[in-house]
Amino acid sequence: MRKQPIHLLLSGGDRRSIGKSNRVVALVMRRPRTLVELILCLWNRDPLVRMRAADAAEKISALRPGCLAPFKAELLGLAGEAIQPELRWHLARMLPRLPLNVPERDRAAARLREFLSDRSSIVRTMALQGLFELALGHPAREEEIGRLLETHSRVGSPAVKARSRLLLNQLASKTCAREKSASPRGNRQRPARG
Repeated sequence: MRKQPIHLLLSGGDRRSIGKSNRVVALVMRRPRTLVELILCLWNRDPLVRMRAADAAEKISALRPGCLAPFKAELLGLAGEAIQPELRWHLARMLPRLPLNVPERDRAAARLREFLSDRSSIVRTMALQGLFELALGHPAREEEIGRLLETHSRVGSPAVKARSRLLLNQLASKTCAREKSASPRGNRQRPARG
């Protein structure tokens, strides 16, 4: 029996529904070779198929972060051309999960900064999350995202402000933990006995 093509599983209904996206996630997890077919759906003519394919790919990348590595050039390219909000917000979650070298990380960050001017509050929120994740472990980038989050914690939609405050707290915790682990132990001088 021939299996139903992924694009047909993702079609139909309306934008308020993810349709059979979770079924596609389960299918790809069982049969990893079908990931190629799913990735191709990100360029499908039907915006519902693109949206649901992005949802499924993002969920799969959360479960198996390395699985999207073979498609990083395509995903970085798509981030530069995508205008559909659903594609953008899922790409903002996927890009930081890719194994990026320095130029690719810069390119991904540039795309996500462009997403910050999107009309969609969800796109802006996910772009901040993606920029935060790209910055972690890189002190200069962490300083930059800290300033960006400070700004966005005061302006924008309630969702953007709330996410910015949450990420600022996480950044402060990570910075504090890193400083604590880097400080030499036992450097306190003991009072002289006498």
